[in-house]
Amino acid sequence: MKASSFFTKEQQAQILASVKEAEKETSGEIKVHIETSFTGDVLDRASWVFKKLGMHKTTERNGVLFYLAVSNRKFAIIGDAGINAKVPAGFWDEISTLLQKNFREGKFTEGLAEGIMLAGKQLKTHFPYSKDDVNELSDEISFDKIKGE
Repeated sequence: MKASSFFTKEQQAQILASVKEAEKETSGEIKVHIETSFTGDVLDRASWVFKKLGMHKTTERNGVLFYLAVSNRKFAIIGDAGINAKVPAGFWDEISTLLQKNFREGKFTEGLAEGIMLAGKQLKTHFPYSKDDVNELSDEISFDKIKGE
């Protein structure tokens, strides 16, 4: 299964709508990246993708990456330093548990959407939207190869 065809166009639109909704009331940035497969450790790979996507360059260091590797059946959630300093202990584990539960039931779109909304709530709490906010990262889902890879 290729990353780009794992979700239907309708499911991709639902995930994108979740990102836009979650970002509506925050200066935080949420990105979804889906790969067909990877080698090595999933957290290492997700961290590398986070950097390659430039997510560490947001003004308030408040980017959140939802990374999935479909063939490996692995995922990771990476938050930048700004958001990590603010969320309660165990917050990312809470979202991971939610995703695992949904993914086991085959509810990939629903799980991602729910996890994205939870991350958005924390971002809203700690990084509220301001009138001069600029969307620093594309909301579009990215797939497989990243520029410079």
